[in-house]
Amino acid sequence: METPPNDPQWERQLLEKIAFSTLQEQKAKRRWGIFFKLSALVYLVAVLVLVIDWGGSETLVDGKHTALVHVRGTIESSGDASAEKINGALQSAFEDKGTAGVILRINSPGGSPVQSGIVYDEIRRLRAKHPEVPLYVVVEDLCASGGYYIAAAADKIFVDKASIVGSIGVLMDGFGFTSTMEKLGVERRLLTAGENKGFLDPFSPQDSKQKEHARVLLGEIHKQFIEVVRQGRGARLKETPDMFSGLMWTGSQSIQLGLADDFGTVDSVARDIIKADKILDYSVKENIAERFAKRLGADMAQSLVLRLFGGERVTIR
Repeated sequence: METPPNDPQWERQLLEKIAFSTLQEQKAKRRWGIFFKLSALVYLVAVLVLVIDWGGSETLVDGKHTALVHVRGTIESSGDASAEKINGALQSAFEDKGTAGVILRINSPGGSPVQSGIVYDEIRRLRAKHPEVPLYVVVEDLCASGGYYIAAAADKIFVDKASIVGSIGVLMDGFGFTSTMEKLGVERRLLTAGENKGFLDPFSPQDSKQKEHARVLLGEIHKQFIEVVRQGRGARLKETPDMFSGLMWTGSQSIQLGLADDFGTVDSVARDIIKADKILDYSVKENIAERFAKRLGADMAQSLVLRLFGGERVTIR
């Protein structure tokens, strides 16, 4: 027998049914919401996997090809153009049996003489180990100082007529704040064990003996640079009084001086010189973790210190 409509028990049961139905509907909505959110997340991850460069060299394929390695930007141990990354790419390129020739594409203002020297020595080693594999340099906008130091190891150097080549010199740059400190009434208190431990301190007056010693250091590195260029270019080099003075020349002028050999691009050298127009990029690419670490790491701190407090650093520019 049904409960009469005016019975309080009937009203309570009706309210329970409505509440239960509402609760079930809310649970269903939450389940669908979670499903769509998870679907969106999976889709986003799939897009990231397909689009983002996660680092490493391009996947190698069988067959004859031209190996390409980039030298971009300042040559330094913590940058994209570090000796570790360049040499790793060069080693992979030379050791691949399908490599008919290697092109080093350079667009660099220079940088560390140590990093440049390490790359130069590794190129010489790889060329001696794999004499059947030629290495050519193709200069884009700029191949100066440390960039040219590396280029000197190549079999031939190709340029554009408007490329900038040269700057065979060495510099040590920094700042001096002694006059500013005097105006502000700031006293420098420097304690050292060893009279030259505060070598070229930017907050102290420049010492003539330390300055001369720095010039000797720069002169020695400059001699090493000159010897590398002479060794690499050989009889092709047409030396002039200004050649090792730090001046730069256009691509056309560099050919006349024997600093470069001919005009050419990556495509033309691969096609006409190496005779393998398939080009594979062996450059070591920076992954996301490296980018993040670089942004928050030592480079930023070092840059901040140099900007705020000065300091001395040697570059071949």
